[in-house]
This record gives sequence, structure tokens and C-alpha cells, in this order.
Amino acid sequence: MSLSKTDIEQFRKHGLTPENIHQQLKIFSEGIPFVKIVKAGSIGNGIESISEVDQNRLVEFYELNNQKKEIIKFVPASGVATRMFQFLFMFLNEFNPNETSFENYINKKENKLLETFIKSLKDFAFFSSVQKKTKELYPDFEKASEGAGTYLLIKTMLDDKGLNFRNLPKGLIPFHKYETHTTTAFEEHLYESVYYASVNNNVKLHFTIAKKHLPFFEKELDVIKNRVLKKTKTKFHVSYSYQKKETDTIAVNSDNTVFKNAKNECVFRPSGHGALIENLNDLDADIVFIKNIDNVVAENYVDEVAHHKKVLGGKLLWIQKKVFSYLVMLDKKDTSPEKIYEIKTFLRDELNIRESIMTAASIKNILNRPIRVCGVVKNTGAPGGGPFWVQNNNSLPTLQIVEMSQIDSNNSDHQTIVNSATHFNPVDLVCGLKNYKGKKFDLLKFVDPKSGIITTKSHDEKLLKALEFPGLWNGSMAYWNSAFVEVPLNTFNPVKTVNDLLHEAHRPS
Repeated sequence: MSLSKTDIEQFRKHGLTPENIHQQLKIFSEGIPFVKIVKAGSIGNGIESISEVDQNRLVEFYELNNQKKEIIKFVPASGVATRMFQFLFMFLNEFNPNETSFENYINKKENKLLETFIKSLKDFAFFSSVQKKTKELYPDFEKASEGAGTYLLIKTMLDDKGLNFRNLPKGLIPFHKYETHTTTAFEEHLYESVYYASVNNNVKLHFTIAKKHLPFFEKELDVIKNRVLKKTKTKFHVSYSYQKKETDTIAVNSDNTVFKNAKNECVFRPSGHGALIENLNDLDADIVFIKNIDNVVAENYVDEVAHHKKVLGGKLLWIQKKVFSYLVMLDKKDTSPEKIYEIKTFLRDELNIRESIMTAASIKNILNRPIRVCGVVKNTGAPGGGPFWVQNNNSLPTLQIVEMSQIDSNNSDHQTIVNSATHFNPVDLVCGLKNYKGKKFDLLKFVDPKSGIITTKSHDEKLLKALEFPGLWNGSMAYWNSAFVEVPLNTFNPVKTVNDLLHEAHRPS
């Protein structure tokens, strides 16, 4: 379709070229097929279960070889805490203490989440500050009935006139209650990183956040940095970035023409976590640990988590050592049949690459890619994607992390495969971003641009189609070399609802 000069000028102001837009419009027009999964990854079929003895060897290997490396912990942290409190918003909308008793409301709604929250209110790290603020805002709070008092506490906690939890980033919600202080997920990430990402008592962390949240994170760092420094004897180098405006995608109508708002302007939408590959690509590091903002534990559980991080880090460094030696060997034209067979065996056993016909040139092309080691956890019914063998065109299947949104829910064969999956992706990755010559890879060259999903959204009460790239660890890393390692469930402790903070891993002893 033709684009007007006004459209093109708007694209350029957004950091996009007409070529970018035409490519996106082409994707809308052609559609994005569902991923063709052929089987789920499992132990012995793409996923490695590492014995305790070998874990300890990998930890030792990591500790011996990481001190001359540039290590960064990369934490996607742009999400607000709103979803944590959905059932509490529902309570505020539905409950009127002047019309019904709290007991009747609870009995009628049978809301187990709310019951658990109320029963355990004093166990949450934020309770004291919520109670104090409620008394400030409502002087008669202590005289209120149980229902009215509960209503005021929750309102104060969430409302922008109170503690404003509804608008805070999830990383800045108080998670853990210690004897002398409380900690946010942001602070726990700093503390945890000392155990496996410290080089000469220095730790680097990079958080991707919403631009509007930067002052909040900077203020929190000012508050906690002396405490964490004193506790860890470590200097922290914290940096931030935002999802780039030029990674936004154009919205279209149902007929794939450009959607316009009431001002006759094009509408752009954030393209999802997959766009964070741009932020990762901007980092200058040898090793990057990736973990979501809400997946933290109280201090007394960090040793166990850090052990498995070092296992993954050791596995990455071991794979890199082998890969780099093979690439040097290929540069020297050492391509005897025995050596080629050795490399092909390594590719099959360690990186799940099972191409039947490989030349020395194609092997070099396969080896010379970014490497990631992905921790995966046994399936417990948790939502989210996992490792599946994927059929790509005419090539042999490759093992990829696939989101549920990429799989056809109406395909019974695919649903059978999904139901047979033994492991899921907790977002526990260690990545090698440099090649065998010590130069940074251009990570954008290893992205599958057709790995996204097309969804239906609304704007100004009008329906539109949006193009999204759901995960940094999905299509944005489609052409990386990947190894999958089983890690225990106790390394995965996300906070999806506020009640998850009642789990053992979030309770300091």
C-alpha cells in the first residue's frame, strides 16, 4: 500500500523507516503460521540432567574461569505490579462496607485468594507501612468495623493517594520482611548477583525498565546501596535502559491497512519482550545472566539458587571452550574425517544440532553463533512456554523455547505434545555474547523475524491488529546455539499474585 508523506514523517519521528513499515505490513498480510512442534524436549532428548558430582565440577570450572570475564546480570523489569493485586481490585470494586458485612461478602464470593490474603496480612513485608499510612489518611481507622478496616487498608495500599502499589513497578514492591528492614525484588537481585556475577568484588547489573519508572529505581538504589555494600563488601554498577521506540510495531485494520486514530495519526504499539534483544545487543559483556524481576528468594535460600546459576555458567564456559577450539581448528584447515566426526557428535550431544550433511564451511557457520544455556524446570502446571522440537521448513527439527501463544490450540496433535511436556521455561539463562576472537556478535542477525504473533487489540473503542514478539528467549534467540539443563523447582519462585509472597522461599528465617 502507498504511504503518505505525513505517514512517512511520523514513522521517521518514531525511529522507523518506510522499509520497516512495509516489512511489518507484509507480515500482517501474509500472516504468521503457528510453530510446528513435533515433540517436547525431555531428559535424554534435548534436556540434560546433571549429576551432583558433575554439578560441582562445573561450579569449580566456572569459578576458575570467570574472573577475567565481563559479567552482567540482565533483568527485564518494566512490568507494573497491577496484576499481582487483581483480586484486591475486584474486592475494592465490589465491596461496600455500608451495605453488607465483610463475613457475608466472603461467604458469598468464596474468594480463596482474598481469604488467604486477609488471614496472612501481618505476614507481608509491606503490612507495617500500609497500616501506618492508613492511620495517617483515616484517623478513625482503628474504630472501623472489620470490613471497613480491611477495605481502607487495601485502598491505601493500592491507591495513588496512599502507597500507590497499583502504579509501582513490580521490582519496587516490598517482598521480604527481615528483623530490621524489608527488601524489594530489586534489592534481592543485587544481593543474589554477588554470589555468581561478582568479579574482583564488583558486580554489574542492567535493568530494562519503563522510562517513567527511572526516578523510582534511582531513589530505591540511593536508599539501599549502603546497606547492600556493607553486607556484601561489593561495589554495584547498576545501569538501566528502556524498550526502544523504534522497536514498536504499526497497528493495522482488519484489512491490513494502516490504522489511524481520531487525529488521523498512525498508531504504534510496544512489540513485547522480544524487542529487548536490542537492549541486550547494546551490552558489552562476555557472560550475561538473564532472570525475570519477580523471581527472587529470601537471603537464606540464595546459596541454592546461586549454586545452580554457577552450574549453568560453568556449562556455558565449557561449551564455549570446546566451540572456540573447534573454530580455531577449522581456521587452520584441520578438517580430517575424524575431527569432523568429533565436531558433529559434539553438536548433536551438546547443542541438539542434528544436521545429517555438514561440510567444514557449514560447521563453522553453525559453531560461530551466540551460545545460551537455558535452565528448565520440571512441569508443575505453571503457565508459560517450554522446550519443544520444532520443524523448520525442510530441515531437521531444532530444539527451541516456544510460548503457548505460538502453538495452535485447535490442533489436537500439537495439544497432545503440549500435554506431554515434562519441563517449562522459568527464564533462567546464561548467555555468551562474544565469538572465538573476542568480538561481540551482532545479536540482531540471529533473530527469526517471523516468530511473533498477531493479536487483536482495541484503541479508542475500535478494534485493531497488533504485531507482537512475545519473548526475548523465543524468536529473538531462534538462531543461537542452545543447551538445556534441568534445574530444581526451588530455583523458580516468581510472584504472580501477592499471595505468592507467602511461600517459604519468600520468608526469611
